[in-house]
Amino acid sequence: MQSHDGRPGGRGGGPEGSHETYDGRDPAAAAAGAAGSAAYDDPWCDALSSGWGEVDGTGAPAPAVPPARREQEGAVRAADVYLEVQRSAAFQEVRSRYRRFVVPGLAVFLSWYVGYVVTAQTAPGLMARPVAGAVNVAMLAGLGQFLTTFLLTWAYARHARLRRDRAALDLRWDTQELTRGLGGGER
Repeated sequence: MQSHDGRPGGRGGGPEGSHETYDGRDPAAAAAGAAGSAAYDDPWCDALSSGWGEVDGTGAPAPAVPPARREQEGAVRAADVYLEVQRSAAFQEVRSRYRRFVVPGLAVFLSWYVGYVVTAQTAPGLMARPVAGAVNVAMLAGLGQFLTTFLLTWAYARHARLRRDRAALDLRWDTQELTRGLGGGER
């Protein structure tokens, strides 16, 4: 089955499922022998999307939809503002504080995780050693993985709250103030 524009349609099952092609005519009228005398009356069938190619009643094409951005000149100036903020000492300090926490934290956590996996594979006797009843070293190390994940998340949130959030919020506020007049900060 094909749709009115020649593209393959869905599988049969509906009233159009028994026809090989659909050429825009009413299937009932076409079956009765009135080939082309009755038009298919679906207002959604041939409606153009978003006004492309439509005429406005006078025969002239309808006016185009205005662009979402106001002007390219304002966008270039807004980009300059963001580049200026990125080069500022305050932004570099926020990024530096972020890196000073994340890089060592990531290194410690990944080494702890890889150490756990490697030990589990290379020393199964050590990991199977009982500690208390049915609890063995592997269970304690696995629970330690969860514990260190929660501790690292808590430490990251605390570090962000105490050392970076205020400075980042000030940078965001300054950036919005600088771009407000350019059209980049308006919504």
